[in-house]
Amino acid sequence: MGILVDKDLCVGAGMCALTAPDVFTQDDDGFSEVLPGSAGAPGEHPLVKEAVRACPVGAVTLAVD
Repeated sequence: MGILVDKDLCVGAGMCALTAPDVFTQDDDGFSEVLPGSAGAPGEHPLVKEAVRACPVGAVTLAVD
């Protein structure tokens, strides 16, 4: 399971980074992105589904491999 962050939808609220800081960060412009080299499979992290729900604009989604 992979994680997608739609940069066109992201408004930089940072809810994903606050919810799952081991998986998400914000770039220099404040937009969310998945941390490179996140421990294990990022989609398997226990807080990722909560981070998806926390995104106010639905920019974070889980992709089924």
